[in-house]
Amino acid sequence: MKVLITGANGFLGSALSRRMVGEGHTVRALVRPGSDLSALEGVAVERVAGDVTDAASVQRAVEGAEVVFHLAGLRRAPERSAFFRVNAEGTRTVCDAMLRVGARRLVLAGSLAAVGPSRPDRPHVETDPFAPEEWYGESKAEAERIALGTAGLEVTVARPPRILGPGDRENLVFFRLVKRGIRLEIGGGPRPLSAVDVDDVVELLLLLAERPEAVGEAFFAPGPDQTTLEEIQSLGAEVLGVKPRILRLSPRRLRALAAMADGFSRLTGRHLPLNRKLARQLLAPAWTCSGEKARARLGWAPRIDARTSIARSAAWYQAHGWL
Repeated sequence: MKVLITGANGFLGSALSRRMVGEGHTVRALVRPGSDLSALEGVAVERVAGDVTDAASVQRAVEGAEVVFHLAGLRRAPERSAFFRVNAEGTRTVCDAMLRVGARRLVLAGSLAAVGPSRPDRPHVETDPFAPEEWYGESKAEAERIALGTAGLEVTVARPPRILGPGDRENLVFFRLVKRGIRLEIGGGPRPLSAVDVDDVVELLLLLAERPEAVGEAFFAPGPDQTTLEEIQSLGAEVLGVKPRILRLSPRRLRALAAMADGFSRLTGRHLPLNRKLARQLLAPAWTCSGEKARARLGWAPRIDARTSIARSAAWYQAHGWL
């Protein structure tokens, strides 16, 4: 199979690239000029310099591809327009390029954030309406609308919750806190989370690329069990051999710190790990979803439980000097 992966040098994209190259597929990677390509070191992919907001570079990258895995996206930005320019309009650019060159199937990386937080007693299912509570989720919902509304393409969507595993940067901040002897505990919890290991998400993406039942559909992708922010940190501490002290933050204090962090980011252009988006995510009553649809229709069954995935993450961070 000849494929294009946008965001191939990211956490999920590099895991997918390694898997596909290992299985003998021809993989092309669209990567932004000047971006960190260390995650693709030693992976035999064809690299095309470009950006999903640049139609000419996207068309060059799509040429000859049968399947496009559109994983590139913006997760942090100080303005709503930036999320929509990259996540929503970037998806439109990819769809338009695929139509022009005759690429047949688009596998889009969506997000649980497009549907918003769940209730603690009821995980989200795919028939639930979009109800995003922040700019990132809004832009991911719009990306789905654009992709699934593009006539002439076979479009399918994976909606992972929090992804864990070797090479993950999104949850690294919590492991670094633990390494420094601090376990964050936010008042009003515990708040259940669906999480999934990166290798299980890759398995689903591969099914979406080939199965006819996947066309026109979106699929949540939770792991086999739920966890909490506190459990992620506690298990990380076990692996790292640390006994952290508990730092309790009230929701009000967390919001204030996040507002200050966003102000710093606007002034300096540096995006800190803490921001209002993360604070809203951490304070939501639950972020859970059901994987029953993917199991029933595609036979997808996640194999790696949260404890194992958290241990894999922590061990990888240590081995690569990230902690």
